[in-house]
Amino acid sequence: MQEHLKVNILAQAPGQDPATVLDGTGISPFFAVHANLAASELAAIALERQEGVLSEDGALAVYTGVHTGRSAKDKFIVDEPEVREDVWWTDTNQKMATQNFQRLTDTVRGYLSGQELFTQDLYAGADPAHRIKVRVVTTNAWHALFARNMFIRPPVEELADFKPDYVVLHAPDLELDAATFAIRSATAVTLSFGQKLIVIAGTQYAGEIKKSIFTVMNWLLPAKGVLPMHCSANVDGKGNSALFFGLSGTGKTTLSSDRHRPLIGDDEHGWSDEGVFNFEGGCYAKVIRLNKDAEPDIWNASHRFGVVLENVTVKSGGKLDLDDASRTENTRSCYPTHFIPNAVENGRGGKPLHVLMLTADAFGVLPPVAKLTPEQAMYHFLSGYTARIAGTEKGLGNAPEATFSACFGAPFLPRPPALYGSLLRERLARGNVSCWLVNTGWTGGVYGQGQRMSLKHTRAILSAVLGDKLNDAEFEQEPFFGLSVPKAVDGVPANLLNPVNAWADKNAYAEQADKLVQLFAKNAQSFEADVSADIMKAAVGKKQ
Repeated sequence: MQEHLKVNILAQAPGQDPATVLDGTGISPFFAVHANLAASELAAIALERQEGVLSEDGALAVYTGVHTGRSAKDKFIVDEPEVREDVWWTDTNQKMATQNFQRLTDTVRGYLSGQELFTQDLYAGADPAHRIKVRVVTTNAWHALFARNMFIRPPVEELADFKPDYVVLHAPDLELDAATFAIRSATAVTLSFGQKLIVIAGTQYAGEIKKSIFTVMNWLLPAKGVLPMHCSANVDGKGNSALFFGLSGTGKTTLSSDRHRPLIGDDEHGWSDEGVFNFEGGCYAKVIRLNKDAEPDIWNASHRFGVVLENVTVKSGGKLDLDDASRTENTRSCYPTHFIPNAVENGRGGKPLHVLMLTADAFGVLPPVAKLTPEQAMYHFLSGYTARIAGTEKGLGNAPEATFSACFGAPFLPRPPALYGSLLRERLARGNVSCWLVNTGWTGGVYGQGQRMSLKHTRAILSAVLGDKLNDAEFEQEPFFGLSVPKAVDGVPANLLNPVNAWADKNAYAEQADKLVQLFAKNAQSFEADVSADIMKAAVGKKQ
């Protein structure tokens, strides 16, 4: 076996025994294996294999086929005795029987053994005390480049005796027989916490690799008293962190990219006793209609060699068309964090002073900024609200649709949300942390009638919050959610701060506000039994 591997391993880290590059995978390769290739090598092979095309700036543009986003209904967790009682079983944490998982792994291992393979050995977790070692095995050079960009790249000397904690078997072109494995479709994203194995088949969308490892971190860290978070993070000049929670489209990547505040990371972090640390070594920015003037750092990072662009249109001559949503609204750019000029090199920051919960409220009800009590913060954390609008997802009509995702990341929570909520409450109680709700959505009317909050005004709000300029501000309470709204913020028109003042039709505002209150209340039934009464009471305004 060892001699066989030596023949087929085309590359590996200096000092690494070729016979070890597939340890833990269960794969016996019959064709070439490319282990830990650099970005330039992976990009060259991807082009040679016609996996993608180069933009005029050198970015690798790829198309993910029918899967242009996560296949949430095809995600499974193996129903193993050692984890069964602790998993939050939902429609995105579906049970897979151990015998079906064994069939799946046997099938995928057999398939991968007959393919040219690309492996990457990487870290998840910038804090050595809480990191895991991940080995990704895939059939495409561009997926290997994605993983290399997305996670933390160990120094070469640490690859010599790399032994993975978790293995990802990635077979994007293998379509499964649903009946054989008792699954829904030809696609499966399956996690075994007992075997420390992730098996992904039937989808080209690379975000499945990223989010599977996030789910693993969400499984492991609470037992260590560390809060895993779906948020972006940056730091001030003294190293104090700020956290930006929010679902896709709320602006957490955009707003955390600030020339005056070094970036820790744009999506996934842990909060320990020592501070905040990034899970990743890269960014996965949504780039549909990306504006160079409004978001220069993300724009520049996305227009250079080494980047992977998913489903972005490339015109003749290699020019990118970032406004083209014909394939999907979910166009993405994956690049190493250091492509952002002021990124924190070690991916770590101090304890947070500010927590911001971002929402894109398409009902035009929530204020552009409101200060939250710790109880309100937990309520809104467990609610995880934003609103989807027509054009962003198939099947949506003209009216906005409320979306609630516990902890701003329900599909990635393998444990019950209240556990993460309790960890947040403990962290907030230990420090002098200010919490804010920031609406990056609509004002003056619902989507289609009102206006989107301007990025200029939102940045002015963040400057005031993060600069502690609102500590002594005068506040008034809006009546529907009981939120404390500042009466003045430098750079923001006063009539925008209390949302009712931005509506010409006050009755229409009250009707929409009451509607949103009821939607929140209905969703809160899912966690009401798991939290104390003060959490539920915190969300009640005078109008309720």
